[in-house]
Amino acid sequence: MRWTEWLLGKEWSKHLPEGKYSELRPDMLMITLHKLQHRIAERFPEAGLGRVAKELTELGHYGIKIYARLRQPIWSLRILTGISIVTLIVVVVVLVWNSIEDFSHQTDGWSDFLQGLEAAINEIIFLSIAIFFLGSLEMRFKRSLALRSLHALRSLAHVVDMHQLTKDPAVILAGTSFRPTESSPARSMTPYQLTRYLEYCSEMLSLTSKLAAMHVQYFDDPVVLDAVNDIESLTQGLSNKVWQKIMILDLAGPE
Repeated sequence: MRWTEWLLGKEWSKHLPEGKYSELRPDMLMITLHKLQHRIAERFPEAGLGRVAKELTELGHYGIKIYARLRQPIWSLRILTGISIVTLIVVVVVLVWNSIEDFSHQTDGWSDFLQGLEAAINEIIFLSIAIFFLGSLEMRFKRSLALRSLHALRSLAHVVDMHQLTKDPAVILAGTSFRPTESSPARSMTPYQLTRYLEYCSEMLSLTSKLAAMHVQYFDDPVVLDAVNDIESLTQGLSNKVWQKIMILDLAGPE
C-alpha cells in the first residue's frame, strides 16, 4: 500500500483519472517523430537537420526500451538483493548469538559486557548500511540508465541549436545592403524556407523535451527529475531564441 492510500484511504487515491490524455504515449510520440523526420527530409533533402531528426528518432526508439525498464521491477536484481540481505541478517544474528554465549560463559564484569555491546552495535550499524545499499541497488541501476539516455538528449538539443545558429533573419531584412565577408556562411533560403527551417528546429526541441519527460512518467526519482527539468529549461530557452528569429522574419513579410 502506498503512503497516499494509507493517509487518505483507497477510495480517495482512486480519484486520479487514468485516461488516454493524462499521460504521454510513446507510440504516438514516435509517430510524430517519424513524421517530422520525413517532413524535414522532403523539404530540405540536403540539410544536415534531417540527419539530426533521424538520430532523434533513434533516441526515441532507444528510450522506449528504457521506459519499460524504468516502469517494471527488475526481478532478478530484487531476488539477488533479497538473498544477500537475508544472508547478511543470518550472519549478523549468528555473530551476536556467539558473542552472547561467550559472554555468559566467561565474563569479567562490566568491561566485557560493554565490549560485547559495542561489537553488537557495530554489527547492527554495518547490517543497516549494507541493507540500505542493497535495497537501493535497483533504484541506482535505473537511475544510471535514465541519466545516460537524458545525457544523449541534452547533447542533441545543443546540436539542434548549432544548426539554427547561422540562420540569421536580419540578413533578409537588410536586403541588398548586406555585405557578406569571406567567412560568412552561405544563405540561400527564402524567408518562407527559413521560417520552415526554424519551425522544424523548434519542433525538434519540443519533442526532445517530451522524450526527456517520459523518463519520469513512471519513475519517481528526484535525481532523474532534476535532470529532466534541466533539459526542459534548456529546450525552452533554445526554442525561445528560435521563435525570436521567426518573429523577426514576420517583419520581412512574404517574399
